[in-house]
Amino acid sequence: MNQNIQVLRVWSGRHGSETQTFDRARQGMVWTQERRIRLRPRYLKDVSEVDTRTIIQGEKISAPICISPTGFHCLAWPDGEMSTARAAQAADICYITSTYASCTLEDIVATAPRGLRWFQLYVQRDRQLNKQLIQRVESLGFKALVITVDVPITGNRRHDIRNQVDLKTNLLLKDLRSPKESSGPCLQMSSIDPSNCWDDLSWLQSITQLPIILKGILTKEDAELAVKHNVQGIIVSNHGGRQLDEVLASIDALTEVVAAVKGKIEVYLDGGIRTGNDVLKSLALGAKCVFLGRPILWGLACKAAGQLLRSIGT
Repeated sequence: MNQNIQVLRVWSGRHGSETQTFDRARQGMVWTQERRIRLRPRYLKDVSEVDTRTIIQGEKISAPICISPTGFHCLAWPDGEMSTARAAQAADICYITSTYASCTLEDIVATAPRGLRWFQLYVQRDRQLNKQLIQRVESLGFKALVITVDVPITGNRRHDIRNQVDLKTNLLLKDLRSPKESSGPCLQMSSIDPSNCWDDLSWLQSITQLPIILKGILTKEDAELAVKHNVQGIIVSNHGGRQLDEVLASIDALTEVVAAVKGKIEVYLDGGIRTGNDVLKSLALGAKCVFLGRPILWGLACKAAGQLLRSIGT
């Protein structure tokens, strides 16, 4: 019973916004209630054969629908990210594994060895830890490094405060160091580096050959800086409306970012995708592919990998 209560509390927190519920509701309204983004269909095209395959960062995927980084999948299903990785491999799409995965990176790779994986990094205060982690994911076959830029500090999430959720003490965080290196306490969520800035990208680029993708860009100014600093991609995202209130919905920021990069790097969209038409609109507005967050957790919580695949398919 206590475990069920804890899961319900965390579930509420995942679906809350930062200090209010305003942004989460507005992000959904952009797609559903208002339906102000309309399709302009063109006809008399040969659609007898449809091919949804595309290429991201040089890797082929079966459809432009991939899996966003979210933490603590063990709260939704006992084997957590391992189920997610198996579903992504079966669907032949990309899965971005979170820094706060509840399974070890080695277990995730072992359960889905052929899957396309990127790794999401919250840059840590300890540079050596960042370096070890990046080298570890490279050796495990991850194909890109996704740097989350919109969480210099963890926000004031009132749902978590109200529900007395403290993931740092109620969940075991897997140590970011490899099993061979690990001998101390696990990673703490408070260790995100608040001083991380544009100039630090050159250091990250110096220690890895992986393409670097910035997640959390919402403005043309930051998109232009991303191009200037030679990153390989941008994920337009407002962190599911959970980090900073009263920012643009991801779809509202997409065209501005796409226009700013002028085709020099790939642009993806994360946030608010619930239907196939949402995917279509994102692609029409310039996204190379979209990433799903909450729907993946919903599917994972309901009969694990099989339902997760159905969530992706619908």
